[in-house]
Amino acid sequence: MDNGFFKNIEKKTGVNMKDIFELAGSLQNANFKDEATVRNVIRRVSQIANKNVPKETEDKIVKSIVNDGKQLDINTITKMINKN
Repeated sequence: MDNGFFKNIEKKTGVNMKDIFELAGSLQNANFKDEATVRNVIRRVSQIANKNVPKETEDKIVKSIVNDGKQLDINTITKMINKN
């Protein structure tokens, strides 16, 4: 990918692409049946997105991933965070 492409994304979103790539790398071998791991991912995404995630919302996301087997990806978490 073109470095200019990523710079444009950073300008438009305010999100550092290095943070996104580090998060994506950490997700590759993560155990998403582990509640602590899922909470960690949610907190990291909310930090990167500069969004506060209320405890109730975090609990719902964790339940949907750990207990209900919902697939975890950054888009899913971001959508859930942005609902509030």
